[in-house]
Amino acid sequence: MNARTLDIDRLGAQGDGIADGGEHPTFVSYTVPGDKVTVSLNKSRGTLLALIDSGPDRVPAPCPHFGPDSDIAECGGCVVQHVALDAYGDWKRDLVVSALESRGLDVTVAPLVRAEPGARRRVVFAARRSDRGIVLGFNKQGSHDIVAIGSCLVATPRINRELDTLRKLANVVALGPQAFRYSVLDTASGFDIAVDAPFKLSDKDRLRIADAVRRTDGVARLSFNEEVLLEKNPPQLNFGAVTVNPPPGSFVQASEAADLLMSEIVSGHLGKAKRVVDLFSGCGTFALRLATKSTVHAVEASGPALASLDKAYRAHPGLRSVTVEKRDLIRRPLMTQELKIYQGLVFDPPRAGAEVQAQEIARSVVPKVAAVSCNPITLARDLAILVAGGYRVTSVTPIDQFLWTPHVEVVALLEKKV
Repeated sequence: MNARTLDIDRLGAQGDGIADGGEHPTFVSYTVPGDKVTVSLNKSRGTLLALIDSGPDRVPAPCPHFGPDSDIAECGGCVVQHVALDAYGDWKRDLVVSALESRGLDVTVAPLVRAEPGARRRVVFAARRSDRGIVLGFNKQGSHDIVAIGSCLVATPRINRELDTLRKLANVVALGPQAFRYSVLDTASGFDIAVDAPFKLSDKDRLRIADAVRRTDGVARLSFNEEVLLEKNPPQLNFGAVTVNPPPGSFVQASEAADLLMSEIVSGHLGKAKRVVDLFSGCGTFALRLATKSTVHAVEASGPALASLDKAYRAHPGLRSVTVEKRDLIRRPLMTQELKIYQGLVFDPPRAGAEVQAQEIARSVVPKVAAVSCNPITLARDLAILVAGGYRVTSVTPIDQFLWTPHVEVVALLEKKV
């Protein structure tokens, strides 16, 4: 074993402690700056063997599943529960600052808006059938092994209360030993469960699973590889005063509190615009709230998501006009000429960002833009394009929607004098 003693100097972008003292940086999970540790080395990675001295920002992890010293099992769902709150907030904010600086953007970044435990309404579990029954939990860090959990600090109280119920239903779904994704969305009408699995269903399987869902209280719908097997009640999410029934497996913000805050920031920036365009609109997180004051055009590649948005709009006659357009904005962005009729624009693309669309926005005369992203690196690239086109970034707000992970949501507001 190649053991070595290291001093941890900083936290990396993925939450690993980094020791800079050697020929190259060494990454060690579950460490903080100021730690002195003994590790087993494998190239640039060190596996923690012993903690010799603790850094000032090390705290006990609140979850019994966390870290290599867990008495139960090491869950990889969270990576930085051992970091003190202030240091954690600074680290997450610095992820955004560093991304912006890498693109030459000298922009003030607000302090991190912190998340609270128990706020995560959308949880993606890993599951598989074993000799001992169903295993439901999260992958161990750096492994395909699934760690069974008895509770999850980030999930909503209802998800935690019903873990046994969710586990029993996962056992019905597991048709073989292969692992599968088991997504649970906690909605106002019950759980919306979306299974993504490498199994092929027979008609008998469909009937058996549907019957199990029918007999399970608290489950609104279960879909299998996007096929709805049973919908007892349409899943319901509230976007402001508007109730939306999202399609199976649809993207929604993971935290209701973060969803509300992001919408407030965006609406505050665009709320006086007569006409607004919402790009990558999804089911209408922003569009349906903006429609209380503005005429909105929502553009999205997913037909089912747009159908949900349109249905929700038509069921709430108090809104301004909302139109929808099915369009792949990555391949076919709204062009500068198409954007000239709008006074406000919001875009919330996938993690890969919206580079080509940002180029069209940069050439436009839309005076106010809100950019939302869960990836600071691609957001910084897109913001640099907009700034080069004459926009000025007026605020950047990092939001900790994904507690104790290296992911951070960001809302950036921009203006252009026209």
